Amino acid sequence: MKWFRAFLRMLLAAAIAAAALAPSPLLACAACYGKSDSALAQGMNWGIFTLLGVVLTVLTCILVFFVHIIRKEEKAANNSAPVHPPEL
Repeated sequence: MKWFRAFLRMLLAAAIAAAALAPSPLLACAACYGKSDSALAQGMNWGIFTLLGVVLTVLTCILVFFVHIIRKEEKAANNSAPVHPPEL
């Protein structure tokens, strides 16, 4: 897990550096560059945030699944007895 935390830190640092060095005209799309308070721009922003929320939710679920599998595999490799054994 140590390598994973280091990877996440490097990824976060790269994302921050890319955002800081990006020229501001590249951040605007052609539809909302001129008039940011129009209904079209607001609708597009809501659509972007909604899709971003869906993508982040799916990626988080995938990450949680793999963490669960890794923990389960490590516990099986240690051959440790369960804390609460099933009653027969």
